[in-house]
Amino acid sequence: MSVLSHRRVTLAGSVVGAVLVALDGTVLTVARPALQRDLGASLAEAQWTSTGYLIAVASLLVLAGRLGDRYGHRRLFALGMLGFAATSAAIGCAPGIGWVVALRVVQGVCGALLQPATLGMLRAAYPPDRLGMPIALRTSAIGVSAAAGPLIGGVLTAQFGWRSVFFLGVVPAVVIALLVLCVREPEPSPAAETAAARPRGLDPVGAVLLGVALACFVTALVTLPDAGRSAVTVVTTGGAIAATVCLVRHERRTPDPLLPPSAVASPVVVAALGILLTASAALFGALFVASYFLQDVLGLDAFHTALSMLPAALCMVLAAPLSAVLLRRLGARATTGAGMTLMTVGVFAFGRLDATATALPVGACAFAMGTGFGTVMVTATEVLVRRAAASEAGVAGGLQQTAMNVGPTLGTAVATTLLVSGRDLTASMGPTLTVLAVLTCAGAAAAIRLPRAGPVPAG
Repeated sequence: MSVLSHRRVTLAGSVVGAVLVALDGTVLTVARPALQRDLGASLAEAQWTSTGYLIAVASLLVLAGRLGDRYGHRRLFALGMLGFAATSAAIGCAPGIGWVVALRVVQGVCGALLQPATLGMLRAAYPPDRLGMPIALRTSAIGVSAAAGPLIGGVLTAQFGWRSVFFLGVVPAVVIALLVLCVREPEPSPAAETAAARPRGLDPVGAVLLGVALACFVTALVTLPDAGRSAVTVVTTGGAIAATVCLVRHERRTPDPLLPPSAVASPVVVAALGILLTASAALFGALFVASYFLQDVLGLDAFHTALSMLPAALCMVLAAPLSAVLLRRLGARATTGAGMTLMTVGVFAFGRLDATATALPVGACAFAMGTGFGTVMVTATEVLVRRAAASEAGVAGGLQQTAMNVGPTLGTAVATTLLVSGRDLTASMGPTLTVLAVLTCAGAAAAIRLPRAGPVPAG
């Protein structure tokens, strides 16, 4: 197979994989009430269909990236996609809520296998200086999924029931997995063969410690808004801290660490991860607040609420390819700084709205948040993947996906906690979104660590 054909198949696999994972989350949000009623589940049980998946995927992403670096990203991608398809079909046939939750955890494991591979395959297929546009196309596809997911989920649930949403991606997942698995890669260069002949160890102790730390941290964030300082929140927070301390000590001593020093010791990589974490936290926290404001204060129904925030998803789609062009001309520092500043303005301005707000200011805030986030997601991800060596691209992808999974959970937890502590939604919305805007300011400040315009060394 020619290099061009291989890149096209790789890009298609990366885009389809990211789209199916994004759709899975958005359509489930719409279908969850029907699932709860049909299976006679409690609200907490229904919520665990998302929580169990999130804990599984967040705790395994970096290990999955290391597995891809060692055994091949195409293999891990195909395995994850086939497993994702199989568990989706099984959930669609599940007889009870217990089965749904258990299968969602297994689906999270499969999602962890395929998500870092979608970036690892791009890093292996494209030259470092041409990664911007493939990543932008992948980001645009995720934006389309975010916009179309609720609509698709609503139509399927209304017409065919909640089980139909889980069958939605089964056939595309199987087809793209087999296509990616069957293509032949171009012959590697002698240097690549030499590097592949020296595979790094898996560091199982580091993988367990990181998985425990992330699982405890995510559990603490999920339970914080409802439970406050309950025993579960305190224990999981303590477990996250203890596991992190043990992980740092272990990684410093082991000869083959799970987290390579080129990643965790690089100010550029740490800044890019922090930017992705804060940007996703601010966006999803703001969208969470916006959904309650638009429905409870402005009196919109669910459909018109989604329509009001549609500019955020559409601007994310349009901003991604534009940011790839700006990235080449202006550099990551200026482009990311501008994106984070635009996000800050959108989040802060939304917190100033009240019951007299019309569609124009709501749409303007959504425009700013979506455009800023689409820009930041492309630039920060490009910095992460481009600066990773080809042999560590999976770990870089795992770190990026970890930030993108933990960030929304953090933002939603912060927003929920602050809203609950207030007496009135409109009164507490301003301080809540101000806190989230401060998060984006911190991300904008971190952008100074990113490279300027000009050639950037790969690896």
